[in-house]
Amino acid sequence: MYSFNYQKTKSVADAAAALGKNADAKLLAGGQSLIAAMKLRLAQPAQLIDLGDVAELRGIKVDGGSVTIGAMTRHAEVAASAEVKKAIPALAALAGMIGDRMVRNMGTIGGSVAHNDPAADYPAAVLGLGATVITNKRKIAADDFFKGMFETALQAGEIITAVSFPAPKRAAYTKFKNPASRYAMVGVFVAETAGGPRVAVTGAGPGVFRVPEMEKALAGKFAPESVASIAVKSSGLNTDIHASAEYRAHLITVMAKRAVAAALT
Repeated sequence: MYSFNYQKTKSVADAAAALGKNADAKLLAGGQSLIAAMKLRLAQPAQLIDLGDVAELRGIKVDGGSVTIGAMTRHAEVAASAEVKKAIPALAALAGMIGDRMVRNMGTIGGSVAHNDPAADYPAAVLGLGATVITNKRKIAADDFFKGMFETALQAGEIITAVSFPAPKRAAYTKFKNPASRYAMVGVFVAETAGGPRVAVTGAGPGVFRVPEMEKALAGKFAPESVASIAVKSSGLNTDIHASAEYRAHLITVMAKRAVAAALT
């Protein structure tokens, strides 16, 4: 680790002001990704702006068919929330699959979504449910938010304040876990929404993405057999020591089929 300035803030406005004064500053949410990157010197911010005491960024609200989760709400809180379990059971289940207990009790939804790790779970839920990312400046539709590996539509000085999820008719998330990290080697979130079926994949490529062919098939019949024969091309998918691109392509179909089956139970 190297030297850096550390600042705690009490409000979103204060955090935005501090962020605007230093182009090399980084927001500290749960810190489960940022601190690890700093230890490896993959990130070297000159200043950390801690959002931990910003009360307005925490909490879960269910209203009018949607679930809005404050950016600093911990994964464990989402997983344990009776309101989330009732409105969107798949979202609570996904939160309960993230990392281990330490990660779930420290990591936040805002931090995960802003970081946009290619193997993170929350981006699959955000894209799969057609959620809206709310910032201190605007609202961003899920389809416009994720731009690529560790890249989002967030602009300089922009802070995620909450994520709003519309409650689907049914949904489910399944993933093939890395046995050590529990990151998704491939995770698939399937939802039957008011606008039609959505299928979002994480862990397989450089970022979360939808599978239009599966969505079209599920629009005709929402059943596991509708996606069972749909093969996703391996070109552009990740290859590493854990799995080849071809194997990940195979897993997308397997996980999608399981997710649809789970959504129907």
